[in-house]
This record gives sequence, C-alpha cells and structure tokens, in this order.
Amino acid sequence: MPSTPTTRLIRAAHTADTITVYQAFPPEIAEPAAAEGRFPEAFKRDRMTWIKPSFLWMMHRSDWGRSPGQERVLALEISREGFDWALERAVLSAYTGRVHDSQAAWKRELRQSPVRVQWDPERDLHLRPLDHRAVQVGLRGEAVRRYADEWIRRISDVTALAERVRVERDPGLLPVETAYPVGAAVAARLGAATA
Repeated sequence: MPSTPTTRLIRAAHTADTITVYQAFPPEIAEPAAAEGRFPEAFKRDRMTWIKPSFLWMMHRSDWGRSPGQERVLALEISREGFDWALERAVLSAYTGRVHDSQAAWKRELRQSPVRVQWDPERDLHLRPLDHRAVQVGLRGEAVRRYADEWIRRISDVTALAERVRVERDPGLLPVETAYPVGAAVAARLGAATA
C-alpha cells in the first residue's frame, strides 16, 4: 500500500458510476446475495448495517472472513449517487467540537439521521493500524432500504481473495483504492479531507 498522509480521506475502488464497499456475513445471507445480486429475506433491514470502502479494514473487522457470523466477505458495487446521498445525510458517530456546534446539536442530529460515519485506523497487509483513517458508513431506516433495494449494482463473494491475501500478503492482490471525491460541505460535515 502506498504511503499516504495522515488524514481522513475516503479511499475506495470506484468507477464513474459505482463505489465498492465491503461487508461480511454468514453463508445463509452471503451465498444467496452473491448468487442473486440482492439480499435475501434473512438480511435484517430493521437494524443498522455498516459498509466499509476499505478492503483491509474489512479484513481486520472480520479476521479475514474467519470471525463467527462473518465467514463470507462480499464486495458490493453500489451507485455513487446512493453513496453520495448517504454521505450528505451522515452524522459522525462521535461528538467532534470542530465539526459540531454543540454536543446537544450533535445528539439531535444523530437521533434524526439515517446515516452514521465513523473513522478508524486504516490497516496494512498484516492488519496493523496505520496513521491515516478508513471510513465506515452505518445505515439504518430509510438508508438501509435504499441501500438494499436501489443502490446495489453487483455483489461478488471475495472470500477466496481474502484468504489468498491473508496467506500470500501480496499487495498486488489488493483492490486498487483511490481517493473518492467529496464536496467541501460533505467533507466539513464528516471532518474529512477532500480528494
């Protein structure tokens, strides 16, 4: 992974129309999702679901797809329009004085927003924390419904890739993740850098 400055910058595999995010599920959700290109009934739409644009952060979170209930890692190509909709409505999961007017205002926004954003240390090929941050986007309510029913363009099971990267530790196997462009207003709202 190339050297990157310490910052909160959304890095992802993306095209002109889509951005790839990762989630890990048990086989009963992941297998039909990958086969049919949409989530099965077993996918819970009434709870928050977290999507991660960073492949290595997903590997850290799921222990390379070996954690119970996270045995299958999915790459979900979703519309940039949908992802941007989520970012425009997102609220940081923790109060930050330089972003929020007050703690009370932050709590009010957090209760009302269907999207949360959390910044966690990015990981290297050995899953050691790096200085820069990876974004996680939590979706609930309307955002989960839009994600599951409107935004998904393609679902791929990348569990075998996760295992190959774990064993070989070859950076050439990693998805190419570059800076994802966000506008100044979204960047300010999320405490992020603009691409």
